[in-house]
Amino acid sequence: RSPSYQRSSSRLPRSSRMGLKVVLACSLIASTTAFLATPAAPAALRGKQAISQRLTPSLGLRSPLLPAKLSASRSTATGALGLSAKVKAEYVWIGGRGGGGDDYRSKTRILDKMPKTVDELPLWNYDGSSTGQAPGEDSEVYLKPAFMCPDPMRSGDSILVLCEMLNPDMTPIPTNTRTAAAKIFEGHEAEEPWFGIEQEYTLFQDGVPLGWPKSTARPFGETSPLYQFGYPGPQGPYYCAVGYDVSFGRNIMEEHLDVCLAAGLEIGGTNGEVMPGQWEYQVGPCVGIDAGDQLHMSRYLLHRVCEDNGIVCSFDPKPIPGNWNGAGCHTNFSTKKMREDGGLAAITAACDAYGVNHEKHIKLYGAGNERRLTGDCETNSIDSFKYGVADRGASIRIPRFTDADGKGYLEDRRPASNMDPYVVTALIFDTGVLKGDTKAFDNIPSL
Repeated sequence: RSPSYQRSSSRLPRSSRMGLKVVLACSLIASTTAFLATPAAPAALRGKQAISQRLTPSLGLRSPLLPAKLSASRSTATGALGLSAKVKAEYVWIGGRGGGGDDYRSKTRILDKMPKTVDELPLWNYDGSSTGQAPGEDSEVYLKPAFMCPDPMRSGDSILVLCEMLNPDMTPIPTNTRTAAAKIFEGHEAEEPWFGIEQEYTLFQDGVPLGWPKSTARPFGETSPLYQFGYPGPQGPYYCAVGYDVSFGRNIMEEHLDVCLAAGLEIGGTNGEVMPGQWEYQVGPCVGIDAGDQLHMSRYLLHRVCEDNGIVCSFDPKPIPGNWNGAGCHTNFSTKKMREDGGLAAITAACDAYGVNHEKHIKLYGAGNERRLTGDCETNSIDSFKYGVADRGASIRIPRFTDADGKGYLEDRRPASNMDPYVVTALIFDTGVLKGDTKAFDNIPSL
């Protein structure tokens, strides 16, 4: 880069950065092997709404991973006055643009006591005419709590509550894909569908990714727009890189990792990606609908962290055109049968089913995915389907050790970074394990 290039002003002061706790070890360097571990008491196996068991035993919801200033409980003044403690519940839902990650809404409700399970949380509502989800003359949309976890962004007794959006007759509104996905998983708990999702994202400031020039002026004597002061060199030096001139936005990644772990989310790892300003984290292994819940909550927290740092997070599948890797959401999948001896046969059978249903899946794997799945930059063409062992240019990759062991999991490399995790995980399960005939997502808007 040119010496005249100035690094983003969003970098944390040295004193603040020194205060962050180091939570990554070498074992957390990004690898899909992180998804081989058994899920920590996966939700589908613990019973309905048992996600609440992730809360601390005292239900104070404060994690030891949080800095002391975030771990403060209710004020001493409250206790001295003999006032009852209140609970801050942040109700989170998906807005009118759908589940692609760029439209989360939330508002706070004060509760008199800490709920033990999500079922104890009250219904609420919001103005759907202001989110593009209801007409003004009938604007109330119900919020039905579906998933809760500690809120690491607040002090005191605080929780995050992910909600389904319902009509007054309690049917799902069009942008609520969770209800349909949950029905697909329901009754098939014995299959133990595990998901590990690799969420890629790009960090922007002032309209450009971190590490890219803000000026469009070309140097004298050059005719190509690629020759700009500060323009990064060809991809290669940036993947999992360390250094001021090759790593951009690490403070965001670290803070996001901290808050996700403090919220009790199943984060498997994180790493810098191929394009400057691009990162990835992994969620899982999670079972069934829990995968979508946790990915959405982790995306919400990423936006909150970026908001506090003056950064914009993008899930666009091809933020920079040309010979740069796009941003995907590779989805690793297995069932109990696939993980047992001889499971490779079930894996290849699922891959064959995915090939037959390729067009159906691609339509629901994220908007703008055709800009990413070109056949270049570690992708297969959007117009064709193939699977292979250790092939990162395939639609479905079978890991080499899965092939060698005769059991394991598969990786669907087609989903874009802005995919709806409820739709994608349910489709993968339905096509690969069930009859593959669901039409639940045929008329979803914004996909």
